[in-house]
Amino acid sequence: MNKSLNNWNTPRNCPGIVLLVTLVLLVVLSTLGYTLSSRVTAQRHRNQYIIDYSKARYGCDSAVKYALTTLEEIEPQLISRPNEPDFSDLFALDEAGYQELLAQWDIQSWPVMNNDTKTFGDEIDSNNVKKMDKSDGFDDTDSLFIRGPYGPPWPFITEPEEVDISSVKVRIEIEDENAKYPLGWALLNDPEQKREIDAGFATFCEMNGLDAEQIESLRLELNQIEQIKPFKLDFKPITKVTRTPTRSRSTKSRSTTRKTPVSRVQRKVITVPKQIFEQTTHFARLFHSSLIDTEALAGPNIIAGDRKESALKYMGTWGSQKVNINTAPRHVLEAAFIFGGNEVEIAEEIIRRRRMEPFADTTDLKNALARHSGSITKCEKYITTKSTLFTIRITAISGVAKASSVIAITKNGKNITRIAVINS
Repeated sequence: MNKSLNNWNTPRNCPGIVLLVTLVLLVVLSTLGYTLSSRVTAQRHRNQYIIDYSKARYGCDSAVKYALTTLEEIEPQLISRPNEPDFSDLFALDEAGYQELLAQWDIQSWPVMNNDTKTFGDEIDSNNVKKMDKSDGFDDTDSLFIRGPYGPPWPFITEPEEVDISSVKVRIEIEDENAKYPLGWALLNDPEQKREIDAGFATFCEMNGLDAEQIESLRLELNQIEQIKPFKLDFKPITKVTRTPTRSRSTKSRSTTRKTPVSRVQRKVITVPKQIFEQTTHFARLFHSSLIDTEALAGPNIIAGDRKESALKYMGTWGSQKVNINTAPRHVLEAAFIFGGNEVEIAEEIIRRRRMEPFADTTDLKNALARHSGSITKCEKYITTKSTLFTIRITAISGVAKASSVIAITKNGKNITRIAVINS
């Protein structure tokens, strides 16, 4: 036993111990080096992301100012589309149905995107088909598409614009919010039209592919909002009377001096446009709060090429009150005219006629659809022929960072009023 211990302590075993210690030290040092390197790399990535996001945020904010200034000069003009398929039923078509719809029309006569000028109106040459081209940083696919009532794909009022601000790629999209189903309609508290309100909401949701569970979940979410504030369509001027105390007036008599308080009466009239604006602003915030699960509604029910359909795409979540019959798709039109009846026939006739010429006003609509004039009259407070509510969507990309803003505005001529802004 002692002999073996002595052998262990002999000098010839020292190199093995040194080697073992050296290996342990190398492992420890390499681990420390790897950890330090990972932390330095992660910190470098974080710093770079902060720089990229700052650039993207700056580009986004600059694009917002540019878009608002540009929008003052834009007067959305509807176009004639007599020989083209209507955009109305794209929400319900899968890729096979979409291609079948294209095949039913004379593709040779369609105007398409020109890659060089980015304008519409060029005739398609079967040997040189023009397709939409998208810049780097966004979807890089090409497609021939069915244009909307303003020319670009629904619901854009102008072709989405892509610009470079320094090293930041920016995309600007302007959407027609009056072409969508106003979510506030589901909150209307009108006992006489309770059945129509529920039927219109259910029709819209079912045509969008929502199942019974999803519809009920959305109803419960809207009920929570209704408890906070009711949604109205009918407004009257309100006169508010306030009394402002002023200095007391002294009244002298033989024995005493009295001080009588004097107040000034002020009357303030809150106009109908002011009330509508306040309601729109309020519900724009409520509909984009955590009370509504917009992520579930944004889930795509159709993905085919450039087409991505979802229920949220067709919902007016900015407090809109009316639907533009010249720009709304079929299921939105049917939900609007269900308040008066004959909604399927009216929607079909509107879709057929507006491709050739948009309706000037509701009187024009009633004259064109004379046999349905009674139903249309009942729906007049729900419809319009000119959109005034729009959203500007800005997406800015710098490196791996992305910043976005959505601005809801009302536009009457060159007069633009900002309703709400969401940044992310």
